[in-house]
Amino acid sequence: MKILVNDGMSAAGVELLKNEGFEVIELRVPQDQLADYINQNQIDVLLVRSATKVRKDLIDATSLKIVGRGGVGLDNIDVDYAKSKGIRVINTPASSSASVGEMVIAHSLAIYRNLHQSNRKMPMDGDTRFKELKKEYATAYELRGKTMGVIGFGRIGREVAKNAIGLGMNVIGFDAFLKEADVELDFFDGRNLSFHFDMKPIDEVLKNSDIITLHVPAQDHYIIGEKEIEKMKQGAVVINTARGGVVDEKALLKALDSGKLLGAALDVFEEEPTPGMQLLMNDKLSLSPHLAGSTVEAQDRIGLELAHQIMVLSRA
Repeated sequence: MKILVNDGMSAAGVELLKNEGFEVIELRVPQDQLADYINQNQIDVLLVRSATKVRKDLIDATSLKIVGRGGVGLDNIDVDYAKSKGIRVINTPASSSASVGEMVIAHSLAIYRNLHQSNRKMPMDGDTRFKELKKEYATAYELRGKTMGVIGFGRIGREVAKNAIGLGMNVIGFDAFLKEADVELDFFDGRNLSFHFDMKPIDEVLKNSDIITLHVPAQDHYIIGEKEIEKMKQGAVVINTARGGVVDEKALLKALDSGKLLGAALDVFEEEPTPGMQLLMNDKLSLSPHLAGSTVEAQDRIGLELAHQIMVLSRA
């Protein structure tokens, strides 16, 4: 089998595939040239992340056997159509969960401790306005004792819950498909604790949470819009590391400007890769360029998981 890795893959995953006798081509082929390249080089397996789109036109124009997505979401792949054409579609839903869960805490701490603002100002004014900046950002908060509201209590939502519990936070959750969930905390010394959660109505999560984090797939409507923000606590924080389009960014900016929200964090955007300048320049926003799942450890897990799935399918 010939495998085209179009959006990058960990060295561990590539090495495993090569050791198993697969021909692996690591090359970023532009979207408009992809079908021709696949056909000319007789590619059997296409591995992508979020940049490459695998739509009906690409599927019809090629003879791919497997399409693999390194990560959780499959919204850049026409999954049902691919399957109808006999193409196996694989992904790695669990591999980056821990990384995303930690990113939520990182953004939470950045906002509560004003790091997103002081990191912008210190390089410019730290040598001349040190005392003023210290006073300006001294009003900060602890996560301990606050309530983390998790919308979407799947793998990633549960990782957020683990981290939040470890920091002494209360956790409440909403999930459209679950009534209850258990979260297992494994400690460094081998001990383990289990926490049981009964899912709450979304309005209850919005009303009672200090920080609200979203972990849902792509939607055809906003999960958090103006009406939902109105139901939140004064001074709440919204974090989106899920998908652009689940949070109404205009409503978010309005709530930040009015003081309804203390702050917000966005790792994903409605318009990627060109987020609006109003978002980029708002100092109440903690921002990252779609990095939540991008750690060295997660990339290794993703690469190895994809490799193992390809090995199994090739023998079927």
